[in-house]
Amino acid sequence: MAVYSKIEVYARINFLIFIFLQYSRLTIEINPSTMAVTRTLSIIKPDATKRNITGKINSYFEAQNLRIIAQKRMKLTQEQAGKFYEVHKSRPFFGELVETMTSGPVIVQVLEGENAVTKNREIMGATNPKDAANGTIRKDFALSIGENSVHGSDSEENAQKEIAFFFAESEIVG
Repeated sequence: MAVYSKIEVYARINFLIFIFLQYSRLTIEINPSTMAVTRTLSIIKPDATKRNITGKINSYFEAQNLRIIAQKRMKLTQEQAGKFYEVHKSRPFFGELVETMTSGPVIVQVLEGENAVTKNREIMGATNPKDAANGTIRKDFALSIGENSVHGSDSEENAQKEIAFFFAESEIVG
């Protein structure tokens, strides 16, 4: 049976650790071309602008790596709101939606980041604030289903249409 000094034992242990680390390293390659950087439209609604919480809401997007690359404060006309939400024209809440969206200023903005549409929808939370997850914009700030503080595109196709509704390409400066 071999007897080793403490120094020899530590040397052998260090050598084994070194060998283990050399052969157990994982190589992770990130290919930027596979990262889906997309854009989505976000609207901060009148209920939120009236309460002066637009900065708080934007901090949720920025904390989740969505960049605001275009932004306008505006007051929608009945015609603009009706045209923008035309897809909901036959729904019973259409009139109330147009009324709400024209009741005060809104912030329209373009968000950009990895899977922006999906990420924005997760950050916003469920339409009904009672159903929204903790830590989402709607859970933290919405007053009701109708006054739920934010709008976000529901698909990449609609995001492109909605962004074009409010912004010329030259206004998007990300």
